[in-house]
Amino acid sequence: MHKQHIAAGTRAAEPDGKTARVATVQRGSGAGSVVLRRFDPARDSYEQLTAVLHRAFARLGMMGLNCLCVAQTPSATRKRAKAGDCFVAVCGGDVVGTMTLYARDTESPCEHYRVENVATLRQFGVEPAWQSRGIGKSLIAFAEHWAATRGYAQLALDTPYPAVHLLDFYRSQGFRMIDVLRFPERDYDSAILSKPPVAARTLANWSRRLELPCPTFPRAA
Repeated sequence: MHKQHIAAGTRAAEPDGKTARVATVQRGSGAGSVVLRRFDPARDSYEQLTAVLHRAFARLGMMGLNCLCVAQTPSATRKRAKAGDCFVAVCGGDVVGTMTLYARDTESPCEHYRVENVATLRQFGVEPAWQSRGIGKSLIAFAEHWAATRGYAQLALDTPYPAVHLLDFYRSQGFRMIDVLRFPERDYDSAILSKPPVAARTLANWSRRLELPCPTFPRAA
């Protein structure tokens, strides 16, 4: 198993003129890296983001699960992204993953999401060719840090209950299932998972940019 560590990096200029320390996560001897940053409409497109989500959720669609991200429109992606903090993982100019982090959602049909100190992780997906490389785990670690440093006691998410592979993945990341419910317009039950978020001391000096692991594995055809 490769060792992973986070080391202090250089300081990067931010749009507001300030600088933020860049934390670098290195795994093995791979030379590449994936940069995690906020979605930027000036250089990113909601069409591109939607295409990434469609590919990431295609397996669930093939299982007959009508998840929002399976076939949502760019306008729906935009609305959901602007409702929270949307981040993208980028490698070589290509978006390879994304997630949107939400504060308390007082209008959610999920009771847990309406709790004051609960943040949620949504529109979370990684390009199939980039899965199983640690990118998803790193995004979750960042989501935890985001939630913990903002005072949230829980980080929650939902996933299709029939998707056993996803339940196993989230449980391996410390989430526990606390409820099962059916969201409006969904034809399947969703598992609600939650965990206490942990702030990473190594990420304390930055807020907008992070280099994530990007092993130089051959990309799928």
